[in-house]
Amino acid sequence: MSRFKIPPVASSEITPEAVWLSRRQWLRQAGAGALALGAGGLLPAAAAGPARAPLPATPNPEYWLSSRQTSEKDITSYNNFYEFGTGKTDPMRHAGAMQTRPWTVAIEGEVAKPRTFDIDDLLKLASLEERIYRLRCVEAWSMVIPWSGYSLATLLKQVEPTSKAKYVEFVTAVQPEAMPGLNDRIIDWPYVEGLRIDEAMHPLTMLVFGVYGKMLPNQNGAPVRMAIPWKYGFKSGKSIVKIRLRETMPVTSWVGIAPNEYGFYANVNPAVPHPRWSQATERRIGDGFFAPRVDTLMYNGYADQVASLYAGMDLAKNY
Repeated sequence: MSRFKIPPVASSEITPEAVWLSRRQWLRQAGAGALALGAGGLLPAAAAGPARAPLPATPNPEYWLSSRQTSEKDITSYNNFYEFGTGKTDPMRHAGAMQTRPWTVAIEGEVAKPRTFDIDDLLKLASLEERIYRLRCVEAWSMVIPWSGYSLATLLKQVEPTSKAKYVEFVTAVQPEAMPGLNDRIIDWPYVEGLRIDEAMHPLTMLVFGVYGKMLPNQNGAPVRMAIPWKYGFKSGKSIVKIRLRETMPVTSWVGIAPNEYGFYANVNPAVPHPRWSQATERRIGDGFFAPRVDTLMYNGYADQVASLYAGMDLAKNY
């Protein structure tokens, strides 16, 4: 058993598979013209899109939450994925054009065995687990999401990081013909994120292939993305095509654009405000327009597991 244990959810609070399957069927039957009240406002119903294949995964009680899960509709229709536009529903509208097969992920840099993995090889590399993680956006909204995948460390061990590997850099796909947001030049594409090597090797750091028991939809970062639950959501790169192990800290996308607003570490910290808003509270997507905000937890509720990574650091300076 891992010492990084999250209290298991009570059986009475787990949504049975048959229930959420029937809920999705009901939503499909409700029609594409319906309006849904969620994400703190009125959102259009999710576009039907192509059917996503089931992705069997075994629930891991060590990475489980008793909190109510955000609905699949909200998870797949309210996104930040600027390659498809800056609006929250732009990814849902445009991401269907992204090609996710064939797909490879190259791992290079400070490793003894650099290698390029096909997505199907990654899916077979380890047993897939379902983990329920909190997601906290730097914009002060949050979700609770059932991801499917396994620890990133499982993959990194395959390429044998060298003693010079101090950081891990993640690079996202660029498909100009499918990503209208690339024309905005908000970011110097491709999107780049990164972690310290000990953060990347932490068992909570997850390589994700699915959500709600099915393959990831394109707008959520298909076919493979990261989930780093104690950090703000922009750290969890989507649609990853390259992982580079480095001796020096990478200049990540948002740090390069606005270093006074977005730091490399980006740990969820209610005591350190964003320059333009407080981080002390958050709104939970799906709770309704008039729902009260809730208190944000240090490290997004994962302090027992990750606080030791930052012992002695000034968390206001190293934001």
